[in-house]
Amino acid sequence: MKIITYNVNGLRAAASKGLDEWLIAENPDVLCLQETKLQPDQYPAETFESLGYKGYLYSAQKKGYSGVAILTKKEPDHVEYGMGIEEYDNEGRFIRADYGDLSIVSVYHPSGTSGDERQAFKMNWLDAFQKYVIELRKPRPNLILCGDYNICHEAIDIHDPIRNAKNSGFLPEEREWMTGFLKEGFTDSFRYLYPDEQKYTWWSYRFNSRSKNKGWRIDYCMVSESLVPSIKGARILNEAVHSDHCPMELEIKDL
Repeated sequence: MKIITYNVNGLRAAASKGLDEWLIAENPDVLCLQETKLQPDQYPAETFESLGYKGYLYSAQKKGYSGVAILTKKEPDHVEYGMGIEEYDNEGRFIRADYGDLSIVSVYHPSGTSGDERQAFKMNWLDAFQKYVIELRKPRPNLILCGDYNICHEAIDIHDPIRNAKNSGFLPEEREWMTGFLKEGFTDSFRYLYPDEQKYTWWSYRFNSRSKNKGWRIDYCMVSESLVPSIKGARILNEAVHSDHCPMELEIKDL
């Protein structure tokens, strides 16, 4: 099974930049999207259905903001919208699709870059998210948690760790959360296969950051411990340019 996660920073904008042609070439079984920035009635269903993908969307109440989706070629047994926590679900940040014993999540962690209030919201979200997925793992042990985590874990994951040490996304408390999350039995699939490779998934639109490759690795496909032996491959697809992020791909053996 081939799974791709992609923060598209506006699905309609990405679609206007050739996302459909890219999708034909990559041909994932499941595409997890974040920051769709649309309501279900704005979703270009015909475009993606013509390529064989059925879309499941969980949008924010606020129009033009946040939102996650799962586009899939295989019909899920069940789709779960949100985590059952109103303050987070109102922002459209979590959707899960179940395929037999496997569950795939598209998640969009909050950013704290706009100030102290949103940073506090982010830290509370991280704790709630961790508790939720640890409980979810009891009935659904084979979890793949794809998405934009808005955190660089280690110095290798960011172009300038010293100057960014006090910036949201690379704060000590965020990095500490990530370390603790992984210790709870989750694996960063890309870093598992490539412990020393420095690649990024997001670049600021400012200062020609992408052309200079001054980026951050904040998009992940995390897998629960039970799935680590099933990892076949993990790639960061730097050539995709429909967004300020690029996609990440995970291949796993069929369960």
